[in-house]
Amino acid sequence: MTTFVALGDSITVGMGDPAPEGGWRGWATLLATSLHQPVMHNLATLGALAADVEHLQLPAAAALKPDVASVVVGINDTLRGNFDPQRTGSAVARTVAGLRAAGAQVLTMRLPDPGQMFGLPKSLAKPLGRRMRAVNEVVDEIALRYDTLHLDAARDPAIYERRFWSVDRLHPNERGHRFLACEFHALLTAAGYPVGPGPDPEPSTPPPSRMAEVRWMATKGTMWLARRSRDLVPALLALAIHEWLTAEEDVTERELVPVPENYST
Repeated sequence: MTTFVALGDSITVGMGDPAPEGGWRGWATLLATSLHQPVMHNLATLGALAADVEHLQLPAAAALKPDVASVVVGINDTLRGNFDPQRTGSAVARTVAGLRAAGAQVLTMRLPDPGQMFGLPKSLAKPLGRRMRAVNEVVDEIALRYDTLHLDAARDPAIYERRFWSVDRLHPNERGHRFLACEFHALLTAAGYPVGPGPDPEPSTPPPSRMAEVRWMATKGTMWLARRSRDLVPALLALAIHEWLTAEEDVTERELVPVPENYST
């Protein structure tokens, strides 16, 4: 019997991959099917920050004495006005350390650039990209320190292909979740962890039609975005303004630098 506990945010909840019986399925549930006599506990919650995972999910996870645990979190942290990569990293480090102390093999992930996923203008994409890289650098160090199985989804060009993402561009669709499950399965296999056949990379259901996607965004998607916009939109606008001001300052500084008399182009 293998106890698998998944910690994190909406990506690990499985949003974007509807379960046949209702709710969400996602990569963690798909991966669990390849483990020996799996007992699956998904503790991830929508909108979770790294601190939420540490304070709310870790105690419950440690009590379950997992054989395998996953910690995938950080994108929501980058969308906050008070973002601090060291604070995010410290929370992730304490979470991973707690799971390792409980005897678990821990899975971590280098997260993709949300600016590229959203298809945002450069003024928004650049600061979001910098924030995500800062989180990834800290998590890279944590993965090395605690010897986790670390999936680099940020540098894989395939992860940014439109066919892997749901209509909201924020969450993987079924194909995307299956991709992540297969990649984690490959890491477990390479590490010699006892696993069965990997998840099927091909979706079990046809992709939704364009009309179905539009209908989803007009109903459930719109309500979800409205709830997220209370903190998401102000944070994005603040990032864009900061990026513009920084660019203006850089231009001014360059203009003020004295040019030597003997300078020529």
